[in-house]
Amino acid sequence: MTAITVYGAGYVGSVTATCLASLGHNVLCMDVDEHKIMSLQKGESPIYEPGLDDMILASLNKNLRFTMDIREAAEFGDVQFIAVGTPSDHDGSADLRYVLKVAESIGQHRNQPVVIVNKSTVPVGTAHKVESAVEKSLNIRGLNVNFNVVSNPEFLREGSAIEDFMNADRVVVGSDSESAINKMREVYQPLINNGVPFIPMDVLSSEMTKYAANAFLATKISFINEISQLAEKEGADIEMIRKGIGMDHRIGPNFLRAGCGYGGSCFPKDVRALKNTAESAGCDSLILKAVESVNEFQKQWLFKAVSDHFFGNLEGKTVALWGLAFKPHTDDIREAPSMVLMEELWANGAKVKAFDPAANKHIKDVYPHEPSLELVSSPESAVKGADILVIVTEWPEFAKVDIDFVRDELSHPVIVDGRNMLDIAALAEKGVKYYSVGRNVIDFSQEKVTA
Repeated sequence: MTAITVYGAGYVGSVTATCLASLGHNVLCMDVDEHKIMSLQKGESPIYEPGLDDMILASLNKNLRFTMDIREAAEFGDVQFIAVGTPSDHDGSADLRYVLKVAESIGQHRNQPVVIVNKSTVPVGTAHKVESAVEKSLNIRGLNVNFNVVSNPEFLREGSAIEDFMNADRVVVGSDSESAINKMREVYQPLINNGVPFIPMDVLSSEMTKYAANAFLATKISFINEISQLAEKEGADIEMIRKGIGMDHRIGPNFLRAGCGYGGSCFPKDVRALKNTAESAGCDSLILKAVESVNEFQKQWLFKAVSDHFFGNLEGKTVALWGLAFKPHTDDIREAPSMVLMEELWANGAKVKAFDPAANKHIKDVYPHEPSLELVSSPESAVKGADILVIVTEWPEFAKVDIDFVRDELSHPVIVDGRNMLDIAALAEKGVKYYSVGRNVIDFSQEKVTA
Protein backbone atom coordinates (compact mmCIF):
# COMPACT_ATOMS: atom_id res chain seq x y z
CA MET A 1 0.00 0.00 0.00
CA THR A 2 0.96 3.67 -0.32
CA ALA A 3 2.64 5.98 2.18
CA ILE A 4 0.35 9.01 2.41
CA THR A 5 0.63 12.38 4.14
CA VAL A 6 -2.48 14.43 4.85
CA TYR A 7 -2.06 18.09 5.78
CA GLY A 8 -4.92 19.38 7.90
CA ALA A 9 -6.75 17.61 10.71
CA GLY A 10 -10.00 19.47 10.27
CA TYR A 11 -13.18 18.08 8.80
CA VAL A 12 -11.88 16.99 5.40
CA GLY A 13 -8.38 16.12 6.56
CA SER A 14 -9.28 13.94 9.52
CA VAL A 15 -11.93 12.03 7.56
CA THR A 16 -9.65 11.59 4.54
CA ALA A 17 -6.71 10.41 6.64
CA THR A 18 -8.80 7.96 8.64
CA CYS A 19 -10.61 6.51 5.64
CA LEU A 20 -7.38 6.11 3.65
CA ALA A 21 -5.87 4.26 6.62
CA SER A 22 -8.93 2.03 6.77
CA LEU A 23 -8.23 1.11 3.12
CA GLY A 24 -4.83 -0.19 4.24
CA HIS A 25 -2.54 2.73 3.39
CA ASN A 26 0.11 4.02 5.78
CA VAL A 27 -1.09 7.51 6.70
CA LEU A 28 0.49 10.40 8.58
CA CYS A 29 -1.80 13.36 9.29
CA MET A 30 -0.19 16.70 10.13
CA ASP A 31 -1.68 19.85 11.65
CA VAL A 32 -0.33 22.92 13.44
CA ASP A 33 -3.16 22.87 16.01
CA GLU A 34 -1.75 21.16 19.10
CA HIS A 35 -5.18 20.57 20.64
CA LYS A 36 -6.39 18.71 17.54
CA ILE A 37 -3.29 16.57 17.31
CA MET A 38 -3.31 15.68 21.01
CA SER A 39 -6.97 14.66 20.77
CA LEU A 40 -6.37 12.57 17.66
CA GLN A 41 -3.34 10.86 19.22
CA LYS A 42 -5.73 9.67 21.95
CA GLY A 43 -8.22 8.45 19.37
CA GLU A 44 -10.62 11.35 19.88
CA SER A 45 -11.84 13.24 16.85
CA PRO A 46 -11.81 17.05 17.21
CA ILE A 47 -14.93 17.23 15.05
CA TYR A 48 -18.41 15.80 15.48
CA GLU A 49 -18.81 13.08 12.87
CA PRO A 50 -20.70 9.85 13.63
CA GLY A 51 -18.42 6.80 13.58
CA LEU A 52 -15.15 8.68 13.13
CA ASP A 53 -13.77 8.04 16.63
CA ASP A 54 -14.17 4.27 16.22
CA MET A 55 -12.44 4.32 12.84
CA ILE A 56 -9.53 6.34 14.22
CA LEU A 57 -9.08 3.92 17.11
CA ALA A 58 -9.12 0.94 14.73
CA SER A 59 -6.05 2.23 12.84
CA LEU A 60 -4.29 4.43 15.41
CA ASN A 61 -0.58 3.68 15.86
CA LYS A 62 -0.85 0.84 13.34
CA ASN A 63 -1.08 2.54 9.97
CA LEU A 64 -2.45 5.91 11.13
CA ARG A 65 -0.42 8.52 13.00
CA PHE A 66 -0.73 12.22 13.78
CA THR A 67 2.01 14.83 14.05
CA MET A 68 2.79 18.53 14.24
CA ASP A 69 6.20 18.08 12.60
CA ILE A 70 6.06 19.57 9.09
CA ARG A 71 9.44 18.09 8.13
CA GLU A 72 8.32 14.59 9.13
CA ALA A 73 5.11 15.04 7.14
CA ALA A 74 6.88 16.27 4.02
CA GLU A 75 9.42 13.46 4.11
CA PHE A 76 6.83 10.72 4.74
CA GLY A 77 4.26 10.38 1.98
CA ASP A 78 4.77 9.41 -1.65
CA VAL A 79 1.32 10.95 -2.09
CA GLN A 80 0.57 14.10 -0.08
CA PHE A 81 -2.96 15.44 0.33
CA ILE A 82 -3.49 19.14 1.07
CA ALA A 83 -6.74 19.33 3.07
CA VAL A 84 -6.49 22.67 4.85
CA GLY A 85 -9.11 25.41 5.06
CA THR A 86 -9.93 27.78 2.21
CA PRO A 87 -12.16 30.39 3.89
CA SER A 88 -13.86 33.19 1.98
CA ASP A 89 -11.74 36.29 1.49
CA HIS A 90 -13.23 39.77 1.81
CA ASP A 91 -14.34 39.75 -1.85
CA GLY A 92 -15.88 36.26 -1.72
CA SER A 93 -12.91 34.54 -3.36
CA ALA A 94 -11.24 31.54 -1.74
CA ASP A 95 -8.35 32.42 0.56
CA LEU A 96 -5.48 30.15 -0.53
CA ARG A 97 -2.87 31.23 2.03
CA TYR A 98 -2.96 27.92 3.95
CA VAL A 99 -2.87 25.81 0.80
CA LEU A 100 0.12 27.70 -0.56
CA LYS A 101 1.88 27.61 2.81
CA VAL A 102 1.70 23.81 2.77
CA ALA A 103 2.96 23.76 -0.83
CA GLU A 104 5.88 25.97 0.17
CA SER A 105 6.67 23.66 3.12
CA ILE A 106 6.68 20.57 0.89
CA GLY A 107 9.21 22.27 -1.36
CA GLN A 108 11.32 23.22 1.64
CA HIS A 109 11.58 19.68 3.04
CA ARG A 110 10.86 17.11 0.33
CA ASN A 111 13.82 15.40 -1.36
CA GLN A 112 12.07 12.54 -3.17
CA PRO A 113 9.50 12.42 -6.01
CA VAL A 114 5.98 13.08 -4.82
CA VAL A 115 2.39 13.46 -5.99
CA ILE A 116 0.78 16.48 -4.35
CA VAL A 117 -3.01 16.35 -4.16
CA ASN A 118 -5.28 19.35 -3.74
CA LYS A 119 -8.10 17.91 -1.59
CA SER A 120 -9.15 21.33 -0.30
CA THR A 121 -11.90 23.07 -2.23
CA VAL A 122 -9.96 25.46 -4.44
CA PRO A 123 -10.76 27.62 -7.48
CA VAL A 124 -9.69 26.94 -11.03
CA GLY A 125 -5.98 27.57 -11.49
CA THR A 126 -4.91 26.60 -7.96
CA ALA A 127 -2.91 23.56 -9.10
CA HIS A 128 -0.68 25.89 -11.09
CA LYS A 129 -0.21 28.14 -8.03
CA VAL A 130 0.69 25.15 -5.86
CA GLU A 131 3.13 23.96 -8.49
CA SER A 132 4.78 27.40 -8.58
CA ALA A 133 5.04 27.54 -4.77
CA VAL A 134 6.70 24.13 -4.58
CA GLU A 135 9.03 24.93 -7.47
CA LYS A 136 10.07 28.21 -5.85
CA SER A 137 11.02 26.49 -2.60
CA LEU A 138 12.93 23.78 -4.44
CA ASN A 139 14.83 26.37 -6.49
CA ILE A 140 15.90 28.16 -3.31
CA ARG A 141 17.39 24.86 -2.13
CA GLY A 142 18.96 24.22 -5.52
CA LEU A 143 17.11 20.91 -5.91
CA ASN A 144 15.38 19.31 -8.87
CA VAL A 145 12.72 17.01 -7.42
CA ASN A 146 10.14 15.39 -9.69
CA PHE A 147 6.58 16.17 -8.55
CA ASN A 148 3.07 16.42 -9.92
CA VAL A 149 0.12 18.42 -8.61
CA VAL A 150 -3.25 16.68 -8.82
CA SER A 151 -6.79 17.89 -8.18
CA ASN A 152 -8.95 15.45 -6.20
CA PRO A 153 -12.02 17.32 -4.90
CA GLU A 154 -13.92 16.00 -1.90
CA PHE A 155 -17.67 15.41 -1.94
CA LEU A 156 -18.26 14.79 1.77
CA ARG A 157 -21.48 15.68 3.53
CA GLU A 158 -21.16 16.57 7.18
CA GLY A 159 -22.88 13.89 9.23
CA SER A 160 -22.34 11.17 6.62
CA ALA A 161 -18.75 11.80 5.55
CA ILE A 162 -17.48 8.27 6.16
CA GLU A 163 -20.23 6.76 4.04
CA ASP A 164 -19.59 9.38 1.35
CA PHE A 165 -15.88 8.50 1.26
CA MET A 166 -16.12 4.73 1.46
CA ASN A 167 -19.12 4.42 -0.88
CA ALA A 168 -18.53 7.47 -3.05
CA ASP A 169 -20.65 8.29 -6.07
CA ARG A 170 -17.37 8.89 -7.91
CA VAL A 171 -13.71 9.74 -7.44
CA VAL A 172 -12.67 12.70 -9.59
CA VAL A 173 -8.96 13.13 -10.31
CA GLY A 174 -7.54 15.90 -12.45
CA SER A 175 -4.01 15.85 -13.83
CA ASP A 176 -2.10 16.19 -17.08
CA SER A 177 0.30 13.45 -15.96
CA GLU A 178 -0.54 9.83 -16.78
CA SER A 179 1.82 8.59 -14.06
CA ALA A 180 0.11 10.79 -11.44
CA ILE A 181 -3.32 9.55 -12.54
CA ASN A 182 -2.09 5.96 -12.22
CA LYS A 183 -0.71 6.68 -8.75
CA MET A 184 -4.06 8.05 -7.66
CA ARG A 185 -5.75 5.01 -9.14
CA GLU A 186 -3.56 2.88 -6.85
CA VAL A 187 -4.61 4.95 -3.83
CA TYR A 188 -8.30 4.47 -4.60
CA GLN A 189 -8.06 0.91 -5.97
CA PRO A 190 -9.92 -0.64 -2.98
CA LEU A 191 -12.87 1.67 -3.68
CA ILE A 192 -12.66 1.07 -7.43
CA ASN A 193 -12.77 -2.67 -6.74
CA ASN A 194 -16.05 -2.09 -4.89
CA GLY A 195 -17.58 -0.37 -7.89
CA VAL A 196 -16.82 3.30 -7.21
CA PRO A 197 -16.31 5.07 -10.58
CA PHE A 198 -12.85 6.59 -11.08
CA ILE A 199 -13.06 9.63 -13.36
CA PRO A 200 -9.78 11.08 -14.66
CA MET A 201 -9.85 14.46 -16.35
CA ASP A 202 -7.73 17.54 -16.88
CA VAL A 203 -6.85 19.50 -13.78
CA LEU A 204 -8.87 22.64 -14.60
CA SER A 205 -12.07 20.65 -15.17
CA SER A 206 -11.54 18.77 -11.92
CA GLU A 207 -11.10 22.00 -9.97
CA MET A 208 -14.33 23.41 -11.38
CA THR A 209 -16.28 20.17 -10.83
CA LYS A 210 -16.37 20.62 -7.06
CA TYR A 211 -17.68 24.18 -7.21
CA ALA A 212 -20.18 23.31 -9.94
CA ALA A 213 -21.54 20.39 -7.89
CA ASN A 214 -22.06 22.43 -4.72
CA ALA A 215 -23.49 25.39 -6.62
CA PHE A 216 -25.99 23.12 -8.36
CA LEU A 217 -27.14 21.58 -5.06
CA ALA A 218 -27.47 25.04 -3.54
CA THR A 219 -29.49 26.05 -6.60
CA LYS A 220 -31.94 23.19 -6.03
CA ILE A 221 -32.42 24.30 -2.42
CA SER A 222 -32.97 27.93 -3.36
CA PHE A 223 -35.30 26.92 -6.18
CA ILE A 224 -37.62 24.90 -3.95
CA ASN A 225 -37.50 27.65 -1.33
CA GLU A 226 -38.56 30.24 -3.89
CA ILE A 227 -41.40 27.97 -5.01
CA SER A 228 -42.38 27.60 -1.33
CA GLN A 229 -42.78 31.38 -1.11
CA LEU A 230 -45.19 31.26 -4.05
CA ALA A 231 -46.98 28.23 -2.60
CA GLU A 232 -47.67 30.18 0.61
CA LYS A 233 -49.15 33.04 -1.38
CA GLU A 234 -51.31 30.82 -3.57
CA GLY A 235 -52.43 28.32 -0.93
CA ALA A 236 -50.54 25.37 -2.40
CA ASP A 237 -48.56 22.79 -0.41
CA ILE A 238 -44.82 22.65 -1.08
CA GLU A 239 -44.59 19.09 0.24
CA MET A 240 -47.00 17.91 -2.43
CA ILE A 241 -45.18 19.95 -5.06
CA ARG A 242 -41.84 18.48 -3.96
CA LYS A 243 -43.15 14.95 -4.36
CA GLY A 244 -44.75 15.79 -7.67
CA ILE A 245 -41.58 17.10 -9.27
CA GLY A 246 -39.07 14.95 -7.38
CA MET A 247 -40.37 11.73 -8.92
CA ASP A 248 -39.35 13.00 -12.33
CA HIS A 249 -36.05 11.18 -12.92
CA ARG A 250 -34.68 14.25 -14.69
CA ILE A 251 -35.07 16.24 -11.45
CA GLY A 252 -34.82 13.77 -8.56
CA PRO A 253 -36.01 14.22 -4.95
CA ASN A 254 -32.72 15.13 -3.24
CA PHE A 255 -32.13 18.71 -2.07
CA LEU A 256 -35.74 19.62 -2.83
CA ARG A 257 -36.87 20.14 0.75
CA ALA A 258 -38.14 23.61 1.50
CA GLY A 259 -36.85 25.14 4.70
CA CYS A 260 -35.21 28.10 6.34
CA GLY A 261 -32.13 28.23 4.12
CA TYR A 262 -28.81 26.46 3.79
CA GLY A 263 -25.65 27.17 5.80
CA GLY A 264 -22.46 25.37 6.72
CA SER A 265 -18.89 25.54 5.51
CA CYS A 266 -19.45 24.52 1.88
CA PHE A 267 -22.47 25.87 0.04
CA PRO A 268 -22.27 29.55 1.06
CA LYS A 269 -18.50 29.72 0.61
CA ASP A 270 -18.41 27.76 -2.64
CA VAL A 271 -21.25 29.67 -4.28
CA ARG A 272 -19.46 32.92 -3.43
CA ALA A 273 -16.14 31.61 -4.74
CA LEU A 274 -17.62 30.36 -8.01
CA LYS A 275 -19.45 33.66 -8.46
CA ASN A 276 -16.17 35.50 -7.90
CA THR A 277 -14.41 33.25 -10.42
CA ALA A 278 -17.15 33.87 -12.98
CA GLU A 279 -17.04 37.62 -12.51
CA SER A 280 -13.24 37.63 -12.74
CA ALA A 281 -13.56 35.78 -16.05
CA GLY A 282 -16.06 38.34 -17.34
CA CYS A 283 -19.14 36.14 -16.93
CA ASP A 284 -22.27 37.58 -15.33
CA SER A 285 -23.28 34.88 -12.86
CA LEU A 286 -27.03 35.58 -12.85
CA ILE A 287 -28.09 32.21 -11.45
CA LEU A 288 -25.50 32.21 -8.65
CA LYS A 289 -26.52 35.72 -7.61
CA ALA A 290 -30.14 34.58 -7.44
CA VAL A 291 -29.22 31.48 -5.41
CA GLU A 292 -27.51 33.65 -2.81
CA SER A 293 -30.32 36.19 -2.77
CA VAL A 294 -33.06 33.59 -2.26
CA ASN A 295 -31.09 31.90 0.51
CA GLU A 296 -30.55 35.12 2.43
CA PHE A 297 -34.25 35.93 2.10
CA GLN A 298 -35.23 32.44 3.27
CA LYS A 299 -33.13 32.76 6.42
CA GLN A 300 -35.45 35.59 7.47
CA TRP A 301 -38.53 33.35 7.23
CA LEU A 302 -38.27 32.07 10.81
CA PHE A 303 -38.07 35.51 12.36
CA LYS A 304 -40.89 36.84 10.19
CA ALA A 305 -43.15 33.95 11.24
CA VAL A 306 -42.46 34.57 14.94
CA SER A 307 -42.75 38.34 14.63
CA ASP A 308 -45.97 38.21 12.61
CA HIS A 309 -47.59 35.90 15.15
CA PHE A 310 -46.99 38.47 17.88
CA PHE A 311 -47.90 41.40 15.61
CA GLY A 312 -44.32 42.67 15.73
CA ASN A 313 -44.20 42.95 19.54
CA LEU A 314 -41.48 40.58 20.79
CA GLU A 315 -40.37 42.58 23.82
CA GLY A 316 -40.10 40.25 26.81
CA LYS A 317 -41.05 37.12 24.85
CA THR A 318 -39.09 33.90 25.33
CA VAL A 319 -38.53 31.80 22.20
CA ALA A 320 -37.58 28.13 22.47
CA LEU A 321 -35.21 26.96 19.72
CA TRP A 322 -34.71 23.34 18.76
CA GLY A 323 -31.59 23.01 16.66
CA LEU A 324 -28.58 25.29 16.28
CA ALA A 325 -26.32 23.44 13.82
CA PHE A 326 -26.88 24.20 10.14
CA LYS A 327 -27.95 20.57 9.59
CA PRO A 328 -28.43 17.44 11.73
CA HIS A 329 -25.64 15.01 12.66
CA THR A 330 -23.04 17.78 12.85
CA ASP A 331 -21.98 20.46 15.32
CA ASP A 332 -21.17 22.96 12.55
CA ILE A 333 -22.86 26.35 13.08
CA ARG A 334 -21.12 28.26 10.31
CA GLU A 335 -23.68 30.50 8.56
CA ALA A 336 -26.48 28.58 10.29
CA PRO A 337 -30.04 29.98 10.06
CA SER A 338 -30.28 29.70 13.86
CA MET A 339 -27.77 32.51 14.30
CA VAL A 340 -29.65 34.83 11.96
CA LEU A 341 -32.85 34.12 13.89
CA MET A 342 -31.36 34.60 17.35
CA GLU A 343 -29.72 37.89 16.50
CA GLU A 344 -32.98 39.23 15.07
CA LEU A 345 -34.88 38.08 18.17
CA TRP A 346 -32.41 39.74 20.53
CA ALA A 347 -32.49 42.96 18.51
CA ASN A 348 -36.26 43.02 19.03
CA GLY A 349 -36.23 42.41 22.77
CA ALA A 350 -36.83 38.65 22.89
CA LYS A 351 -34.97 36.01 24.88
CA VAL A 352 -33.90 32.60 23.56
CA LYS A 353 -33.83 29.18 25.24
CA ALA A 354 -32.00 26.85 22.88
CA PHE A 355 -31.05 23.19 22.60
CA ASP A 356 -28.99 21.27 20.06
CA PRO A 357 -27.71 17.70 20.53
CA ALA A 358 -24.21 18.68 19.35
CA ALA A 359 -23.78 22.42 18.77
CA ASN A 360 -24.51 24.06 22.15
CA LYS A 361 -20.80 24.50 22.95
CA HIS A 362 -20.01 26.24 19.68
CA ILE A 363 -22.92 28.66 20.10
CA LYS A 364 -21.66 29.42 23.61
CA ASP A 365 -18.23 30.17 22.15
CA VAL A 366 -19.75 32.62 19.64
CA TYR A 367 -22.05 34.34 22.16
CA PRO A 368 -20.22 33.90 25.51
CA HIS A 369 -21.76 36.92 27.21
CA GLU A 370 -25.20 37.19 25.59
CA PRO A 371 -27.64 37.78 28.47
CA SER A 372 -30.68 36.89 26.36
CA LEU A 373 -29.42 33.40 25.52
CA GLU A 374 -29.93 30.33 27.69
CA LEU A 375 -28.52 27.05 26.42
CA VAL A 376 -30.25 24.01 27.91
CA SER A 377 -29.59 20.28 27.96
CA SER A 378 -32.80 18.90 26.43
CA PRO A 379 -35.64 19.88 24.10
CA GLU A 380 -38.05 19.61 27.02
CA SER A 381 -36.06 22.15 29.04
CA ALA A 382 -36.15 24.59 26.14
CA VAL A 383 -39.95 24.77 25.98
CA LYS A 384 -40.52 25.12 29.72
CA GLY A 385 -41.57 28.70 30.36
CA ALA A 386 -41.21 29.69 26.70
CA ASP A 387 -43.86 31.52 24.71
CA ILE A 388 -43.33 29.81 21.35
CA LEU A 389 -41.27 26.96 19.87
CA VAL A 390 -39.17 27.24 16.71
CA ILE A 391 -37.66 24.17 15.02
CA VAL A 392 -34.53 25.21 13.14
CA THR A 393 -32.59 21.98 12.53
CA GLU A 394 -34.14 18.67 11.51
CA TRP A 395 -32.59 16.41 14.14
CA PRO A 396 -34.58 13.13 14.01
CA GLU A 397 -35.49 13.24 17.70
CA PHE A 398 -37.45 16.44 17.15
CA ALA A 399 -39.91 14.54 14.96
CA LYS A 400 -40.83 12.45 18.01
CA VAL A 401 -42.08 15.50 19.89
CA ASP A 402 -44.63 14.94 22.66
CA ILE A 403 -47.20 17.40 21.36
CA ASP A 404 -49.22 17.40 24.57
CA PHE A 405 -46.16 18.26 26.64
CA VAL A 406 -45.08 21.07 24.32
CA ARG A 407 -48.58 22.51 24.15
CA ASP A 408 -48.96 22.49 27.92
CA GLU A 409 -45.54 24.02 28.63
CA LEU A 410 -45.69 26.88 26.13
CA SER A 411 -47.40 30.11 27.14
CA HIS A 412 -48.77 30.19 23.59
CA PRO A 413 -49.35 26.79 21.95
CA VAL A 414 -47.49 27.74 18.79
CA ILE A 415 -44.80 25.91 16.80
CA VAL A 416 -42.84 27.47 13.94
CA ASP A 417 -41.29 24.63 11.94
CA GLY A 418 -38.47 25.76 9.65
CA ARG A 419 -37.92 22.22 8.35
CA ASN A 420 -41.48 20.94 7.83
CA MET A 421 -40.87 18.06 10.24
CA LEU A 422 -44.23 17.74 11.95
CA ASP A 423 -47.68 16.59 10.93
CA ILE A 424 -50.11 19.43 10.32
CA ALA A 425 -53.25 17.45 11.07
CA ALA A 426 -51.89 15.97 14.32
CA LEU A 427 -50.97 19.41 15.63
CA ALA A 428 -54.32 20.88 14.66
CA GLU A 429 -56.08 18.05 16.48
CA LYS A 430 -54.11 18.90 19.64
CA GLY A 431 -54.96 22.59 19.39
CA VAL A 432 -51.46 23.74 18.43
CA LYS A 433 -51.04 26.66 16.03
CA TYR A 434 -48.50 25.56 13.43
CA TYR A 435 -46.49 27.54 10.91
CA SER A 436 -44.44 25.67 8.32
CA VAL A 437 -42.65 26.53 5.08
CA GLY A 438 -44.90 26.64 2.04
CA ARG A 439 -47.53 24.27 3.45
CA ASN A 440 -51.24 24.78 3.90
CA VAL A 441 -53.63 22.57 5.79
CA ILE A 442 -56.61 21.14 3.93
CA ASP A 443 -59.20 19.80 6.36
CA PHE A 444 -60.89 17.06 4.35
CA SER A 445 -62.96 16.10 7.41
CA GLN A 446 -65.08 19.22 6.84
CA GLU A 447 -66.13 18.15 3.36
CA LYS A 448 -69.80 17.28 3.09
CA VAL A 449 -70.97 14.28 1.14
CA THR A 450 -74.07 15.10 -0.89
CA ALA A 451 -76.39 12.72 -2.67
